Amino acid sequence: MDSIVCIKRVPQTTDLELKIDSSGKDIQKDRLTFDINESDSYAIEEAIRLKEKLGGTVTLVSIGEIGNDDIIRMGLAKGADSAIRIEYTGELDGFATAQLLKNTIKDLKFDIIFTGCMAQDDGYSMVGQTLAELLGIPYASLVVKLDVENNLATINRELEGSLIEKSEIKLPALFTIQTGINEPRYASLMAIRKAAGKEIKITDAKSTELVKNTTITKLFTPPPSKQAEILPGTTDEKAVKLTGILKEKGVI
Repeated sequence: MDSIVCIKRVPQTTDLELKIDSSGKDIQKDRLTFDINESDSYAIEEAIRLKEKLGGTVTLVSIGEIGNDDIIRMGLAKGADSAIRIEYTGELDGFATAQLLKNTIKDLKFDIIFTGCMAQDDGYSMVGQTLAELLGIPYASLVVKLDVENNLATINRELEGSLIEKSEIKLPALFTIQTGINEPRYASLMAIRKAAGKEIKITDAKSTELVKNTTITKLFTPPPSKQAEILPGTTDEKAVKLTGILKEKGVI
């Protein structure tokens, strides 16, 4: 069972005050730390568990500059067998990202392609689905459970309203993985040292003609909205005032 996992290097912005850079189209990244996209970690773990159960290989594919090698080597340390980095500098929307991935993956042997369900930085949630369409293979999004037997994948995927949909999909196929599907493992120190010496194949995307459907024109913080109104008085007085407000707004 040969798997490909598409991974992305993203800035860690939790609990940080983000500032827009001088271009007005991006955030200041000079003081940010970077790591693997969260749902991509779960995708790697799912691929490795599948290899441990059924055999086969796990190949990591990432787009970016040499800084991506850090997250790639961590994936190798966890159990991936090989890795490819698509050398590219510049702005990519979801469709262009899928194009670059497709141009590399179409020549590889695979049964399953894994991606995370969403990137933390742009939130497009479209790369996996678009990649599957470009490759002409079936796909399922927001997968929370996966079982494979006899070239058939049985999956549970998350729907709105806490509903779960169960489906059977013939392989080869692509699955975008939801966080929480498993518990990603930690790489041992020995595995990290071994991964440091593994080769990462570099492919050049400069000659690739990309179709970009989306261009960021401006990045800005949301304008302040109206402040909350605190109703004074007793509980009964507050209830009367709230009822009046709801009637005035046409709610009741």
